[in-house]
Amino acid sequence: MLYDSLLIFGVLFFAAAIALLLNRGMPIESNPAFSLYLLFTVFTFYAWFWHKSGQTLGMRVWKIRIVSEFGGNPSWGSSYLRLVFALLSLSCFGLGYFWRLFRPYTWHDKLSQTSIIDVSSLTTGKQADANPV
Repeated sequence: MLYDSLLIFGVLFFAAAIALLLNRGMPIESNPAFSLYLLFTVFTFYAWFWHKSGQTLGMRVWKIRIVSEFGGNPSWGSSYLRLVFALLSLSCFGLGYFWRLFRPYTWHDKLSQTSIIDVSSLTTGKQADANPV
């Protein structure tokens, strides 16, 4: 989450700059539509990465991936649903995340029918051929 938050900070900075340009430099931070726009930007950032590859850049570093209950990348709907439930997990003092210490899933994984897998032990045919023993 820390790695992704650094990238999201840059994305939000760029999104806010666009909003300021479109608003001709007028203050917009107290506008609820601006807050929703930034929230939509964050949701779209995560949903796009999860839908396309199952991983954000931070997840690639840690070699983990999100998969749907059918084994593929989550759909757009599942990705957005997972984000909504992740906010719920955080709002309960992070209990939805700490749940992973006792069960093989987080609250938002269970509710959105996704799961996190470790891809460090998985090898593709290209990797196996490139490193003969």
